[in-house]
Amino acid sequence: MAALSKPLEWIGRAYDELMAFPGDARNRAGFELWQVQLGKEPSDFKPITSVGGGVYEIRIHTQTEHRVFYVAKFPEAVYVLHGFEKRTRKTPQRALEVARRRYAYVIETRHQ
Repeated sequence: MAALSKPLEWIGRAYDELMAFPGDARNRAGFELWQVQLGKEPSDFKPITSVGGGVYEIRIHTQTEHRVFYVAKFPEAVYVLHGFEKRTRKTPQRALEVARRRYAYVIETRHQ
């Protein structure tokens, strides 16, 4: 019997952001999100508590660094909040702000 999986819910432009990744990073992001959908842990991730409770960052290491912020703590879906290329060691403030806005949207609308 196949494992049950949660659907992905793309918040804001998250889908377009991931589709803009180079092919290798896009494929890796898809695989890692699939693992999360199945209730497993991604191969390289960390909590991003500055965005919100239950938000994690998938770290994708290819020729360039890419990140995907998501939240999977809710029973109905895995919410993909933001995807971006990381060019410095520190996560850009803009990326955190985008993810915070999208997380707030999830919190406001998920029970409607």
